[in-house]
Amino acid sequence: MNVFEQTVSRRILPTWLWQGKQETPVSVATNPQPYGQKSRFDLLHPLKQWLDNTAIKNPKLARLLCKFIPSQCPFEREVKILDRTLFNIPPLCKLNPLYEQVVGLRFRALCYLADECGVDVTIYC
Repeated sequence: MNVFEQTVSRRILPTWLWQGKQETPVSVATNPQPYGQKSRFDLLHPLKQWLDNTAIKNPKLARLLCKFIPSQCPFEREVKILDRTLFNIPPLCKLNPLYEQVVGLRFRALCYLADECGVDVTIYC
């Protein structure tokens, strides 16, 4: 097997192609595509990267994020009549393509308030 031919043909990928794996700082530009896996177009990839790389450095912004991003999915419900469960509505937050990034942003805001500002964050949990 000629390693050079395998890597040269797949060495450059634009940032808007998603590989379906965790990325390191150089993985999008230099890592070859895994064998047998096709890349797919991810239009939200730049927005996901921006949310992941956003640093929280303002206490007002951190409080606002902790206040408006819920700690649990607000859509999960149990429909009951006379103490009998008719059906459950599953948590729909996992269908949101930016769910992990938004939850990570809330977590970074909580950590900033607790570690840097010394605020009691139990009111946001």
